Amino acid sequence: MYSVDPYTCCGVMIQTVKMGCAGEVAWKNWRMGVRITMADTLFIGFLILLLVRVSSALPLCTDSRAPLTSKASLSFCPYNGTICCNTKHDSDLQKQFESMNVSDPSCASLLKQILCAKCDQFSAELFDIKSGARPIPVLCNSTVLMNSSQSNEAAQNYCSKLWRTCENISVWNSPFAPSLQGPRATVNSTPSKITDFWQSEKDFCNAFGGASSDGHVCFEGGQISLNMTQAEPPPQGLCVEKIGNGSYLNMVAHPDGSNRVFVSSQDGKIWLATVPKVRSGSTLELDVSSPFLDISDILHFDAQFGLMGLAFHPNFVNNGRFFVSFNCDKTQWSGCVGRCSCNSDVNCDPTKLGSDGGSAPCQYHSVIVEYTANGTSTTPSQATTANPSEMRRIFTMGLPYTSHHGGQILFGPEDGYLYFMMGDGGNRGDPFNFAQNKMSLLGKIMRLDVDKMPSATEIDDLRLWGNYSIPKDNPFSQDNKSQPEIWALGLRNPWRCSFDLERPSYFVCADVGQEFYEEVDLITKGGNYGWRVYEGYGLFTPIWSPGGNTSTRSINAIFPVMGYNHSAVNIHEGSASIIGGYFYRSTSDPCMNGRYLYADLYAGALWAGLENPTDSGNFNSALIPFNCASDSPIPCTYVPASTLPALNYIFSFGEDNSKDLYLLAANGVYRVVAPSRCNYTCSKEVVTPVGSLAPSPSPSSAHLLFVPLKKLCLLLLVSPLLLW
Repeated sequence: MYSVDPYTCCGVMIQTVKMGCAGEVAWKNWRMGVRITMADTLFIGFLILLLVRVSSALPLCTDSRAPLTSKASLSFCPYNGTICCNTKHDSDLQKQFESMNVSDPSCASLLKQILCAKCDQFSAELFDIKSGARPIPVLCNSTVLMNSSQSNEAAQNYCSKLWRTCENISVWNSPFAPSLQGPRATVNSTPSKITDFWQSEKDFCNAFGGASSDGHVCFEGGQISLNMTQAEPPPQGLCVEKIGNGSYLNMVAHPDGSNRVFVSSQDGKIWLATVPKVRSGSTLELDVSSPFLDISDILHFDAQFGLMGLAFHPNFVNNGRFFVSFNCDKTQWSGCVGRCSCNSDVNCDPTKLGSDGGSAPCQYHSVIVEYTANGTSTTPSQATTANPSEMRRIFTMGLPYTSHHGGQILFGPEDGYLYFMMGDGGNRGDPFNFAQNKMSLLGKIMRLDVDKMPSATEIDDLRLWGNYSIPKDNPFSQDNKSQPEIWALGLRNPWRCSFDLERPSYFVCADVGQEFYEEVDLITKGGNYGWRVYEGYGLFTPIWSPGGNTSTRSINAIFPVMGYNHSAVNIHEGSASIIGGYFYRSTSDPCMNGRYLYADLYAGALWAGLENPTDSGNFNSALIPFNCASDSPIPCTYVPASTLPALNYIFSFGEDNSKDLYLLAANGVYRVVAPSRCNYTCSKEVVTPVGSLAPSPSPSSAHLLFVPLKKLCLLLLVSPLLLW
């Protein structure tokens, strides 16, 4: 018997969902007008300075990988806990230090500290890898700023200390030469002094120094320590309004920045919709009879399969390119042709997989196809329909079983590459250990370059699965024992990933659990998230493992940053499957800002996770009550004998160009709105009485307009003509 995750039962027809989910549910049940005075304006203008923050730091190593807990103590560098060095790195740093041949003990001590900064969990930030690797870390050269999250230990002027201690000391292979500032640094193989290169302390510290500021850290001689802040209480509740009755798996903001979104249903249709203004009383506008694209004739749709992902090229407004991820059945469509993921490369024989619900091994495929909106209108942004002809087959792979095939696709906001989320292929406990096998693409997050067309030779040599290229900085691009497409591995079934709008380095995925734990992972380059060695934080023992097992010692597993036990939702029924969401960045609910929202398929629970300290990668999450606004454009129904809105199932989340967040549920689309509309209290929300902007039962009844603080500030300080 194997598990079938209910979340994949994302059918448009609720009846289909219920029937398709029955087996898995049974299995999991069994196992467990605004008036503002001048004083108001000045006060709000002051507060906005306190609210606006841009942060980018994240625990990462200089190779862009996540720091790990060292399995052995370092003998040279005094670093412990979560670090970026292993014993080999430590030995290499010791050899580099010895090659400097520093005679002065005080200067030698500081240079050792600087070299060992490579071991710090924030070394990527310290060495500013985004701008090109530096030879030394950013040295603290001023007192800690008021809004810095770094420990007050950084208040010392470390750069000045280094200059005064080492300025006249001869150093071989000095890292302080101006030619070493940048990615093409070459080692100076002759002895030199700092004063040979820099005329003054000011010049030196202008080149190598920096202040600890919000979102940035600097080096002050030892492991970076961040200030713990007093934990904010979780929001009192989350308020939603219902703006649509349709059931969708995907919502993607229109790349033109307008108030339009694309929504897609699992049965193969994509619509272009217009999002109504908040409190307008209007609903999501779309013509059900006129989809933007309809591929229902080529995909296979049932409880486990269908249109799974949708992504628009970063330059869509000019090139009209977009991409669709779906499943096909090779017995139904002649275009459903690809290699089987169970093959000799991964020591898997398809004939030994057996039948799965009557289907043959690799009868079903995961496919990514490129389509275009060019030619259907004057410009892609004006297009209301797309060309249904396939432009390019990006990817095709046969699936061993009928579940755990993810399917979401996203473009990275900074690198422009396409990320493709793939599950472990199904059957209980990943029996063939695909998720840990680097020659398999199952249980992985892939990273593809869809702008560079590969040659036929490249496709054959690299054994690619379609028409894409491999980004040169993919973690396994030069490893002939690994698939070069892999960005991260060790995932069971990633269901809904997102990049933080304000901190693009925060790439977060929810991963569906097997028996005990539903998890949220912070995805990093080359990260191994443990499945099926671990499920969540605990060891996992498969009941059947023809594909062998992976030992705990052979991997450096990265554990979840958030999640919940199956018994957390309902101790008798358990949970269903985790639904990943977004970091909330809208101004509608200021008390939710910066928190990561996620849910359970059963729609009875929502969580909000908050990072503390900021930029540490450490999160605390809490269950959040939710309710429906009494003035919702479409009245909400409620669970019998409960105050809980009846969403039926939550399939996914969506985000629009205004940064508003949406719950995509079995019975409709729900937008997160101001908490006061559900009588939740939020101290950060400015509540101002005005006349009603939405239809009300009585023309004379008064309403309150609750204006979120940051949106009001922007309106007052930026432009009276600003539309929002």
